[in-house]
Amino acid sequence: MQIRISWPAGQLTATLDDTPTSKALVEVLPISASANTWGEEVYFDTGVSVALEDDAQQVVAPGTVAFWTEGDALALPYGPTPISRAGESRLASPCNVLGSFDGDPRLLSTVRDGDPVRVELV
Repeated sequence: MQIRISWPAGQLTATLDDTPTSKALVEVLPISASANTWGEEVYFDTGVSVALEDDAQQVVAPGTVAFWTEGDALALPYGPTPISRAGESRLASPCNVLGSFDGDPRLLSTVRDGDPVRVELV
């Protein structure tokens, strides 16, 4: 499954793995939300509520598409967050891993707090 995430200054596509959370997200697409930033992470509400999966992770590679179950939000790290150690991408808490971006996740650095974000199937 491929999704496109777009905002005023750019867009990226991502490939999602076949997971329960990915399926739940795809069912509600397209969605529009308001972006939040936290260090080098963009996150936003999806309106989807799912359980934490067994293989949830808190430290992920930059460019991972993750789902923060505590906030019903997509969490998109492209570098360190305020709680990272030694340059890692550490999310606020364990998140469901959905897939990864196809292009350079550093493009997410152009997202500003409050930017409109749209997620749709490609």
